Amino acid sequence: MKVLLLSKYPRMGASSRLRSLQYLPALGGEGIEVTVSSLFDDEYLTELYARGRRSKSRSLMSYLKRFFVLLTVFRYDVLWVEYEVFPYLPAFAERLLRLLGKPYVVDYDDAVFHNYDRSGSWLIRAFLGKKIDAVMRNAACVVAGNEYLALRARKAGARRIERIPTVVDRERYQSVKPDQRKKPVIGWIGSPSTQRYIVDIRDALKRVCDETGACLLLVGATDSVREQLPGIPVDVVRWTEESEAALVAQMNVGMMPLEDGPWEKGKCGYKLIQYMACGVPVVASPVGVNVEIVNENHCGQLAESVTEWAEALTGILRSRPRQSELGMAGRKAVEQKYSLQVQAPVLAGILRRAAQRGNS
Repeated sequence: MKVLLLSKYPRMGASSRLRSLQYLPALGGEGIEVTVSSLFDDEYLTELYARGRRSKSRSLMSYLKRFFVLLTVFRYDVLWVEYEVFPYLPAFAERLLRLLGKPYVVDYDDAVFHNYDRSGSWLIRAFLGKKIDAVMRNAACVVAGNEYLALRARKAGARRIERIPTVVDRERYQSVKPDQRKKPVIGWIGSPSTQRYIVDIRDALKRVCDETGACLLLVGATDSVREQLPGIPVDVVRWTEESEAALVAQMNVGMMPLEDGPWEKGKCGYKLIQYMACGVPVVASPVGVNVEIVNENHCGQLAESVTEWAEALTGILRSRPRQSELGMAGRKAVEQKYSLQVQAPVLAGILRRAAQRGNS
């Protein structure tokens, strides 16, 4: 079976790497041949990360390239689309694919529909507010990373909806006990765009570090975050795909603070999955899928107020048996549900069923 993957980014982009590209070897083993065509390239992402803005000329060339790729769709049994074919354009491509009988599976790990229906521009809200609903409605299947995204697909009238969490390759992550002779480590992994959530709970972190002697390990944050965390020992480490698993394994507890907003409800809890894969207990805000991951798998605690955050972190750090119990439960959940090895056959089945419906 031949599949055309229309990803948003190459491997440098986290969403594309985790939701599609990491599956390619496993899909190949299932007899599914995937041709990848990313909308944007590494140079686009490098410029975006460095300057915080998008190149209009590079974006235009990316759109033109994708247009010509669409002319080849009849070579494939099914299309696999990340979010949408053309961001910030109407869903004409998706509607045309449906009209031509060319099935596509669309994947969401983020509430990208809020780019449009909650945009600061009334023009975007007016003309594109329901765009993602149309993309979902015309898809052979919508793959959602959490229930918030699946609910939007149901409201949009999607024909088929499947849930696949964002997962890790469990072979890359090993459950390793941190060196108890060293200072306890409160860890976080993410990107500069989400490090503000750490700053939101700095009073709790200051209290915990003062009482337990712990330090913070922030993977993927910028050095500027130190200035926003006065009096807290902070180690900021650059993220790389090669080092992330080893860095997570150094943590005694991993955290995922969030605001309780519509964007945050669309998150898929990937940080938590990474911690759990290394047997690291978690503390998370009770927002979106975090509640499901923590409560169903008994791998940590939920915390909302400054007091709750301080008590949860302190309680885990001061009890090695509790760290071990929560960590083992998290690792077990990864092995049973949140791993590439478990979800790859599920994804393969989704793509095959979509192709069969298209052929029939």
